[in-house]
Amino acid sequence: MNDSLPHPQLLLSLDALRDRALGATSLNALAFTIANDLYPFLQFYQACVFAENEGGALELLSVSGLATPSEDSPYLVWLTRAARYLAAQTTTAEPAWFARDQLDLTDDLAEGWHEWWPAGAWVVPIHDREGVRLGLLLVLLDEPPPEALPPLLAGVRLTWAYCWSALARRRRRFRWRFTRRQYAIGAVVLGVLSLVPVPQTVLAPAEVVSREAEVVSSPVDGVVERMLVRPNQAVAAGTPLFALDETTLRSRVQVLEKQVAVADAGLMAASQRAFDNAQSKGELAELGGVAQQRRAELAAATAQLKRTEVRAPKAGVAVFSDVNDWLGKPVVTGERILSVADPAKPAMLIELPVADAIALEPGAEVTLYLTAYPLTPLHGKVLETSYQAKPSEAGVVAYRLLASVDGAPAHARLGLHGTAKLYGKRVTLAYYLLRRPLAAVRAWTGW
Repeated sequence: MNDSLPHPQLLLSLDALRDRALGATSLNALAFTIANDLYPFLQFYQACVFAENEGGALELLSVSGLATPSEDSPYLVWLTRAARYLAAQTTTAEPAWFARDQLDLTDDLAEGWHEWWPAGAWVVPIHDREGVRLGLLLVLLDEPPPEALPPLLAGVRLTWAYCWSALARRRRRFRWRFTRRQYAIGAVVLGVLSLVPVPQTVLAPAEVVSREAEVVSSPVDGVVERMLVRPNQAVAAGTPLFALDETTLRSRVQVLEKQVAVADAGLMAASQRAFDNAQSKGELAELGGVAQQRRAELAAATAQLKRTEVRAPKAGVAVFSDVNDWLGKPVVTGERILSVADPAKPAMLIELPVADAIALEPGAEVTLYLTAYPLTPLHGKVLETSYQAKPSEAGVVAYRLLASVDGAPAHARLGLHGTAKLYGKRVTLAYYLLRRPLAAVRAWTGW
């Protein structure tokens, strides 16, 4: 201790120690104060502050001269082991001096002490009001501290203990501590809950479609000239839906008409020459066949020309995306243009991704939460499922499922989208939670 300090100045220094401890805002800040503020009283080599938990484990909080002792160096590893040894030797609440030569150290502790520490360590335990040890202050010195110092620091130690208890309580405010019995009870409860049967469910995107929809495709090759209906327009049977460009077909009909006229003229001239020319009689059969071929081609072209205006095969609603998507677009025979659906018979078209697929049988429950009507879901049952998964419009490989809509409510309009929840067989809660992880592990490992 610095004996040159007058007694009033010493008291002021002790008051400053208490003030800095009371001003600490966290346990680490208090530990930093404890480790560094004693240097004016003891010119030590180093001071270390450890926190002790309920199980007796030590946690290094501060080392004098360092802001945060986070380095996992060989010295800090050895320091924690040495602190555990000295904590076991400290059996009272009073500070104790431990000289290196008076301790029965193991070889590794003795080797580290000779390399890193001076002749001794002054251990200052910090206890709360109930006598529970909160932590330790290790002060490394060459000789024991003056006998007059521990009594003078008794009040400071009480201040440290008070602040430590308050800050540690705030630190543990939101930290649960369980006993072994509580852990055992929790394990039993989790085991029981894992066996509770729950319905296996999965979510998938879905759309409201019609159970009775007839596809209308292009009857001939051509270019769409006009769309005669709007999307979602109600149509009656025979209502014109769209028309193809007639220019090519009309030109072909005109050419075939001329060819038919030429073939008829050739056939008539050959008939007239056949009265006095035997060779012309042999040409009659050939020219007659050519005339019939030209008439057949004309009849086929005329029939195609009449089919350029496509009409609705039945009453319903015209379902397609946009008029501008088809105007001027070349199409081939059989290409789908739109569909005529019956709005009175809605259904759910569900695209179930392969990664989320579960075992579903016809009749499984389905609930559809529409984006436009989230508070009024649709209910139904699975009617059919696709055998093979195919890429959807979003590029996801999925199975296509068709489900009914119970009651045909008014808000079940065709074209609405939402998220469908499908209910499979009942399984245990453990299987329900671990199905996806187990499937991923099996796919990754190949088990």
